[in-house]
Amino acid sequence: MPAETALIICATPRSGSTMLCDLMKATGVCGAPESWFRHESIDHFITDFGMTTPRDAPSFDADYLTAAVRAGRNGSDTFGLRLMWPTVPELSDWLGRLFPGLENDAARYERAFGPAHYIFLSRRDHVAQAVSRLKAEQSGLWHRNGDGSERERVGPHRAPVYDRTALARYVEESVDANRGWEDWFVQNGISSFRLAYENLVANPETMLQELLAATGRDPSRAAGVAPATAMLADEESQAWVTRFRAEQAGQIPIS
Repeated sequence: MPAETALIICATPRSGSTMLCDLMKATGVCGAPESWFRHESIDHFITDFGMTTPRDAPSFDADYLTAAVRAGRNGSDTFGLRLMWPTVPELSDWLGRLFPGLENDAARYERAFGPAHYIFLSRRDHVAQAVSRLKAEQSGLWHRNGDGSERERVGPHRAPVYDRTALARYVEESVDANRGWEDWFVQNGISSFRLAYENLVANPETMLQELLAATGRDPSRAAGVAPATAMLADEESQAWVTRFRAEQAGQIPIS
């Protein structure tokens, strides 16, 4: 394995990416995957990195990349990165400014991060994924810690309300994003490690072992590694899934 490599998680919202990031980081050989280039998070990371370069400075793109790679390696030889589909064109533009003339995103990523393994994380049940996303956005609570305490809240509590139109939109967005990833892999000549949310939740240690083996790492590093997040789905979530399927039968693709 090269001295400096990258593990890139290719995901969609509510597909288990936070759980996977935690699991990978806990192994000590996968870096610290995070959404380093999500535009909504960049100001937060600038503060975390202690950067002083103004965002309009000519050196900002390169300085931020250096800081992000350092943080994403977390003292290891591997840079960890989580990407949601909407971030792909933004990162392509960013790296294109730094490394002009390269043929595709895969070449740009290799130049910026080192030889990369790609992990395609998807969720088979797009309806359950949409319900999870809607409830998170409405309630403001996106993640709980394993002990049930709040881990990530982005707004004041608001009781979730069933919204058929929003669910249909989120289902379609997940389907389209997965299609986008599949096309992107083909366009860039990328062979990804495929991981389903449902398998990850059911057997996290086994799936982590398989991921490590597939990316040239010691599978034993997964031993004893457990999820740091708690499931948010409840009886209401399942009721919404059942209701939506009944209402939308045959109208939109849901799997």
